[in-house]
Parts: sequence; structure tokens; C-alpha cells
Amino acid sequence: MHPPRRRRAVRRLWTAVVATLALPLTMLSTGSTPAQAAAPQCSVDYKTNDWGSGFTADLTITNRGTQVIDGWTLTYSYSGNQKLSNGWNGTWSQSGQSITVKDAGYNGRIAAGAAVSTGAQFTYSGSNAAPANFAVNGTTCTGAHQPPITVLTSPAAGAVYTQGDAVPLAATAAAADNATISKVEFYDDTRLLGTDTTAPYSLSVSSLPVGSHSLLAKAYDSLGASAESTPVGITVASGPAVVASVTQLAVQAGKSGSYDVKLSTQPSANVTVTTARTGGNSGLSVTGGASLTFTPSNWNTAQKVTVTADSSGTGAATFESTATGHVKAAVTVTQIAATKAFDARFLELYGKITNPANGYFSPEGIPYHSVETLIVEAPDHGHETTSEAYSYLLWLQAMYGKVTGDWSKFNGAWEIMEKYMIPTHADQPTNSFYNASKPATYAPELDTPGEYPAKLDTGVSVGRDPIAAELKSAYGTDDVYGMHWLQDVDNVYGFGNSPGKCEAGPGDTGPSYINTFQRGAQESVWETVPQPTCDQFKYGGKNGYLDLFTGDASYAKQWKFTNAPDADARAVQAAYWADKWADAQGKGGEISATVAKAAKMGDYLRYAMYDKYFKKIGNCVGASSCPAGTGKDASHYLLSWYYAWGGATDTSAGWAWRIGSSHAHGGYQNPMAAYALANYADLKPKSATGQADWAKSLERQIEFYRWLQSSEGAIAGGATNSWAGRYATPPAGKSTFYGMYYDQQPVYHDPPSNQWFGFQAWSMERVAEYYQQTGNAAAKAVLDKWVDWALAHTTVNPDGTFRFPSTLQWSGQPDTWNPSSPGANNGLHVTVADYTNDVGVAAAYAKTLTYYADRSGDTQAAATAKALLDGMWNNHQDALGIAVPETRADYNRFDDPVHIPSGWTGTMPNGDAINSSSTFDSIRSFYEDDPAWSKIEAYLAGGAAPSFTYHRFWAQADIALAMGSYAELLE
Repeated sequence: MHPPRRRRAVRRLWTAVVATLALPLTMLSTGSTPAQAAAPQCSVDYKTNDWGSGFTADLTITNRGTQVIDGWTLTYSYSGNQKLSNGWNGTWSQSGQSITVKDAGYNGRIAAGAAVSTGAQFTYSGSNAAPANFAVNGTTCTGAHQPPITVLTSPAAGAVYTQGDAVPLAATAAAADNATISKVEFYDDTRLLGTDTTAPYSLSVSSLPVGSHSLLAKAYDSLGASAESTPVGITVASGPAVVASVTQLAVQAGKSGSYDVKLSTQPSANVTVTTARTGGNSGLSVTGGASLTFTPSNWNTAQKVTVTADSSGTGAATFESTATGHVKAAVTVTQIAATKAFDARFLELYGKITNPANGYFSPEGIPYHSVETLIVEAPDHGHETTSEAYSYLLWLQAMYGKVTGDWSKFNGAWEIMEKYMIPTHADQPTNSFYNASKPATYAPELDTPGEYPAKLDTGVSVGRDPIAAELKSAYGTDDVYGMHWLQDVDNVYGFGNSPGKCEAGPGDTGPSYINTFQRGAQESVWETVPQPTCDQFKYGGKNGYLDLFTGDASYAKQWKFTNAPDADARAVQAAYWADKWADAQGKGGEISATVAKAAKMGDYLRYAMYDKYFKKIGNCVGASSCPAGTGKDASHYLLSWYYAWGGATDTSAGWAWRIGSSHAHGGYQNPMAAYALANYADLKPKSATGQADWAKSLERQIEFYRWLQSSEGAIAGGATNSWAGRYATPPAGKSTFYGMYYDQQPVYHDPPSNQWFGFQAWSMERVAEYYQQTGNAAAKAVLDKWVDWALAHTTVNPDGTFRFPSTLQWSGQPDTWNPSSPGANNGLHVTVADYTNDVGVAAAYAKTLTYYADRSGDTQAAATAKALLDGMWNNHQDALGIAVPETRADYNRFDDPVHIPSGWTGTMPNGDAINSSSTFDSIRSFYEDDPAWSKIEAYLAGGAAPSFTYHRFWAQADIALAMGSYAELLE
């Protein structure tokens, strides 16, 4: 990833990004301390989901002491006839009314302040009282103090107010464990609006500016615990407005639907609101409430508008409710088939996601990683975003086009992505100096962050870039057309790297390019140092942030970007479906220009197929001895973890660089995108060899899945052409795939990259789409085995709640790949460590089963897909979407040290010091102003692991997409 040396006596640096996507809590690990023999201090939280004749029990054991608990046995008793059916995350047994749970081995170690979860299913009749006493290793545990319950009761979700009018905030708050409520704070996102110390808790605010607002209440109790309410989204209009209760409405053919309208503010005289269709599907018409009168006394009492669909029309229409002197309200009404209830679900959830008041988008229309701001995964703040989120936005708008016939939003999503997430020429100004014969200067990847900076080594040969010239010939530019992976949407850090603008600073508004991961496979998000993509040495130390990562004699101001290939591939995948669906409607021409851009993105995505330093693929050992590639012999034809490019900010400096990646993960592959780029005419790349490369990649990816498939059916980690990231000698006997070495946890190790079931669901969903479209026998063979394994580990309870694998553990390795006679992989095994009801992963899993069932006719797969979707819809909806609570034991790592070399000092844009005493939180002090911060403070002080209910954009989009896919194929 390092530029070649030039005649100028200036050295450059850049080092590999090692993580590029949003990882759920199951991918995050807690710290550990040495084992001690002291008696444990503990608390146990006990929660049930009860359906009358049975229930599931979820128990969280928190280590309240200062010593590690190394191996645990939990005991408790029931007072009724509860009978154990099965358990997870531990070995469960029952004797009479007494329950014993022994740790499962992998979760036996509980660090001080950390927590583990276990659970089981029971049957019963009569009463089902919760157990009163728990013990761990024979020591009685205290009950955990429960935080207060807080609900924002006013304003109503989706309410619209006129600027200057009072917005009435009100909340209820109830304390637990005989505590009392001491105060309630009211927030607009992270900005404190005011505080009330006496019930009923309320606040009147007249100063909210025009726009969308996410409001919440936060209650504190007398024991120091606090909790915030679910956010409520409202809109402040520039003047009096007509307010509609929804933005999207589905009406089945031959039937009617209705929505409510009212006024935002009290008028001085009667106001007539007229509603009419202003364009779109003529089969939809207003049949009730076309003219409604609101008086000074009933202005905020909702009245209904009814829309009726004829029996033959299709598509969407816009209905506008207007009144003199008022801002109009618009509702998109879509006519769907009488049997398409899942399309109606799609549109309802789509309406929640795209409602500006609900907080999923920035003012520019950029999707945030999550509605909530305090979240740490791969993005280290909720109002960052990733290329992954942009790709899900494209896919969401493609499905919207399919359901409604409106393709403007798909085109608009690509325009937003192109404007804000694909670097402009001003962001990458020196690509014309790139030398494809010497793409970069070698620097090794090291095992731990503490070993950095890594030294550049000009003595190591690098290969030739064989696609740069043909890309320039095809597209007439030296610039790279691919998304950067991470963006600070609200410029919280203050780097100010807005598109086309290099380091404007903290006062800048709008999205800012940033980077985090830089220091090898062991660098957790908790150990990262955020830095700008355009480093002008304005922040950080004397060399900006560059000398934290790579060691050199001198440093030049520079720009650098990193691409997450799975996101760009998903964008191509979305464009394929958009084109298929639009063509079926006779509207392919409306999106043809956008689809051509997707083909261009796929052309550049081939950089992900190359070894990091363009060395030859296969048995590549020794940085100096492994031969440089001379062309396509440096391509493994898989989607690797990243590609990256950079160069000097000084346009007269004369250097730039590009790299691929040597590490390929099973979870990143996308045969659907490869199929589209290789075989679908509208997505054919312009370059001379692009289509042929993707055809070979398609074949290679399916082989890769076959090679990584365990004896049980799950897909293992991946392979690397550069062991340990520095072409080291792998362990003896390591199996290979076309000479690349098996790596059960490619790219990052904290947490292990192979353990998250979400990678299984994401990846197999793409295989299932490819199979559904083509009937490919090799894809079917992989899916047959995987689906059987996944279904065998999926439980759907009588009340519709569900569990499926979360954390996976691996042993052994695959057989060395023989294309003509693949091995059976009898030595490669997977076990399920624990289970989850994560709704985002459930959606991807349901889509996998949907596409597979459509082509194969597998009735169990179809039934389970529907059960997962029904279970989410019926059990986990809230005002913002579909979500479930998550216990975040890993948040004890807010105090984790961040390695800074001795003697290195600098500052973040907000003045936070960077030095050898820095921690994750100390260089992110803005977190301490977050309304949810007190949960972290309480946890770090020895309290229970905090619970959050997150609304991740990708998860909500994937749930909506799963509903739409089921409607298309199985409903």
C-alpha cells in the first residue's frame, strides 16, 4: 500500500486497513485478566419470553468482583412445575425444581466487569414465578439493580410543528428496586434541551429549528442508574403545515386504505384541506376525505383520507393534501396485488426508514450507520456511515422501484453515493503520476498494534499492475471509481475531509472522509486512532498521523482511500436487480445510465482480486523471495478484504500508489455480482479484460465456497497469499487453495473474523440469488448442505420468537483443493457456540432461504423464511423499525489503552491529547456528551452490562428487502 520511491527526496507512507464493515455485538469481545481462585461476586439478570404453556429464559451473569471468574456453574430453583426442554450457551440439567447450568467452555471465563449469557426453553402449567435466588460456584449472587424505565409520551412520533410554536415534551419514568426518580432530561439527538426534577416530567421548547429532530427523554434514579427512552422523530416546518400520519401507504387491488391528516398549529379561522392525486397510477383515487374542514377547536383532531384501488392498476401515485397558507403533506400510495401482504410490509417499513423525522439520514440524505449515536462496532460512532450502508440504500431503492414503479429514488441513491462516497478528482489529484510498473512500496503487516510503525522496505520487489492502463483507456481518467469505506457524516471528529475538500476543520459541516483501522490483524476497534484520509499535518503530531503506522525518514502530506469490496459488489448486485425489475416494467431506460455506472464500479472492483503488492499467487513465502507478478498471475480472482489507493496532495510532487489485498474471506464473496458483470449485457464492463476476469472470478468463488465448506455445512474463514500479512512461512501442513494458505480467521483476530454467523447469511444469500437466477448445480450443492446445517440449528418458538446461530467455533482445516476431485473436508468442523435473535442477520438468513426455496422447492426452507419474517414483524416492531435489545458486555473496553509509541504526542481536532496514556475514550471525549453515556459510566464503575436497542440502517434495509423478496418469490 506504499508508493514507490521517486527522484524527489520525500518518503510516503500508508498501511493496510484491516476491517471495513459494521460488526454486530456478536463480533466484539471482552477483555480478560489472569485467573484467580477467590469466591465470585456476581449478579444474575433473569428475563423470560412466556407464551402460556412454555417460555424461554435468558440469564446474564455479570462478574461484579475485581477477580476473573475462570469457569462457572450457575444454580437456582423454580417454585412451580417448570420442566427443562433444551438450553444453550451452557450445559443445562434439572433435578426436581433445581436447575444447574455449567459453562460451555468457550464462555467459562468472565473478566472483571464482564458478563456472559445463557438461556433455555421450558414447558409449564399454572404459574411461572421467577426464581428468587441464584448462585455461581456456590456463592449467592446479588440481583442487579435495574435502570429506570423511561417513555417519551409527547410529542407523538411523526408530529409536525410550525417553527416558533411550542413543542410539548413529556415523559413518564419509573424506578426499580425501591429507588426514586431524581430527574428527567430531554434531548434533541445529543443536545440537552432541558431538565425537570418533579413529576409529571415535561418541557416546552419553542427554539427548535426547521428540519427533522430526534427527541428522547433520559431518567436518573436515586441509586445513580439512568436510562433513555426510545427516540421519537418530529418535523419542524417553516410555517403552518398539513400533517399526514404516514409517508407511504399500500392498498391492495380492489380494496381501500386510509391515513390521517390534521394541522400542525391552531388556525384563527376554519381551514379546508383538499386531497387529490397529483400524478402516478390512475387506478388509485380518493374516495373519502377529499375535502376536510378543520376549525380552531378541532385542528389537531385527525380526520381520514381514504384511497381506493381499482382491480387492474399497478404502481404508485402521489396524493397531496393542501390548504391555503399551509405547507402541503404528500403521501405515496402504492397499489399492490391482493395477495401481496409482504409488499405492504415492505412499504410500511420503507416509510419508517425514509421518514426524515426518524433519524436514519443526515440532512444531505446520507444513511447513518445507526439512528443511535453511541454505538461501537467497526464504525466507532453511530453517525458515521460506511460504503456498506450506501450499498444497502441502493438495494432498498431498487426494491422500492420494483414495488412502486418509481425509479427516481434508485437513481437518486446512486447520485448521493457518487457525490459523497466516491472520491472526486479533487480528492485524488495525483493519480496521473501513478506508475503501474511500480504500484507501491512494501511494508510488512505486524502481529500487534504495539509493534507499529512498520518500516518501509524498498528492497522487496513488487509486481506490475495489469489493469491500470486498460481502465484509463476505457474511462478516460486516471481516477479510481470506487467507494471509500468510512465517513464521519456529521464531522464529529472535526477533520473536515468533505468530498473535494482536504482538512477544512472542526467548524466544517457535512460528511468527512476518515479512517480508523491501520495496525494489523490484532487491532480491535477499541485500539484504533482515527485519522483523516487527507493528511495535511494539521492535526495529530508533527507528521499528522502518518508516523503512527509506517516508519520512514520523512513524510509528505498525502491523501489515501480504502475500498470495502463487499460493499461495491453489493452495489453492483443491487443494480442488476434494479435493471431486471425495471426492464420487466418497460422502464429500463430510466435507469440505464445508473446501471452503466455500476458496470464501471465493477471494472475497478477488480483491484480486489490482486495480491497486496501484485506478487504471484501461490506458495508465496518470503517477502524478498516471493516473485513479483507480471500481470494476471498476481490475481487470485476472489474478492479480498480491501483495495486502496493514494498519493501526494501536492500536484507537483509526482507520486501515487495502488494496492490490492492478499487476504480473501468467505463472507466477502459475491457470485451474484460476478455473474452480472460476466454475463449480463447491461453490466458488461468497458475494459478489455473486465468481463473475462469476472467470468473467471465467478467460477473461482464457487470453488472457494466448496473448498471452505465444513463437514457439517458451514463456510469456514478464507485464504491468504501472504501469511501473517508479510509473506511469512505458514505452519507446516497448512492446506491450500490454488496455492493460497487456509486461514480460519483472515484479516482480523479481535474478535476472530470467522465466528459471526452474519457472514454465513450474507454470503450464502448471494449464492442463493445466483442459484435462483441460473440453477447452477455447483451453487446448489453448496446450498443444499449449508441450508440443512442452518435449519438444524434454528428454533422457532410457539410465540414466533426465534433463535439461530450467532458465534461459531472452528477446528481442523479443509483438504488441499483439487478442482478435478474435491476433497470431502472430513477434517474441517464447526460448532455453534451460542445463539441469537439478531433481526438484521435474521433478514439475510430469511432471504437466503427464500431464494433457495424458490428454485429448489424446499418447503422447510420456505416455511422457516416466513416464520423468521413473521416473528420479527409480530414481536419486534417499534416506532422506528424492527429491533431487539442487546446486552453490550464489550463496552467495558471504552477504557482500553490505545498504543501510541513512546514520545509521540499530538492532538485530535477537538483538542483531545494523543500520547502514551491515551485510551479509546480519551481521544473520543465527545462520547461523554452523549445522552447514553451514563450507561457506560455505570458499567465501567462496576454496574451491569448495559442494554441498547439499536436501529442500524443496514439491518432495517435488509429486513425490508427480505419482506419484498418473499413477496416476489414465495407469496
